[in-house]
Amino acid sequence: MASTGRNEPCACGSGRKTKRCCGEQRGPSEEQLARARLAALARAAIDDLVWLPDGDLRQLRDDVFDLPGIDLSLHVDLPEYAEPDRRRLRRAMTDPDSSGAWDVVTGVVAEIDTPAQRLRLAEALIRVREEQHIGRQPFAYAMYDLGNGGRYLITASVIHALATHFGGDPTPAGLLVAA
Repeated sequence: MASTGRNEPCACGSGRKTKRCCGEQRGPSEEQLARARLAALARAAIDDLVWLPDGDLRQLRDDVFDLPGIDLSLHVDLPEYAEPDRRRLRRAMTDPDSSGAWDVVTGVVAEIDTPAQRLRLAEALIRVREEQHIGRQPFAYAMYDLGNGGRYLITASVIHALATHFGGDPTPAGLLVAA
């Protein structure tokens, strides 16, 4: 069976050409575009980090944890959870010393860690940096982390987003949110 050509009328009956209607998407996927943009941002960030001693890099890594507390745009987009999952997440946020809290957080990170989510965080970092709320080196470290598959910023973002969502962490404006 011959396939419909891109310039043929679309098989759906719209009367439009296949390439302008139901035609096959050509070019890079959204995921590929996001990965490429993240890689470019990470390459640009490396210049601010390359000459730093190991101790300074460790401190920057630790400082990344606080970045999502600066602005809500640095929180990941959390999926909607059913009530049993909401209770489990709330318990992990209200009792972070519980044995399963870290497993809950890493489970959410694994669920939402996509190139699109990382790119959204990277673009939020750029906006917050332009507003001069983040220094050059913490910005560079966070961008490098996002672009190279690191999980420091995205994990911190999940923790802050969950804590804010369940009322255990104030927003940057100092408001407590109760879900």
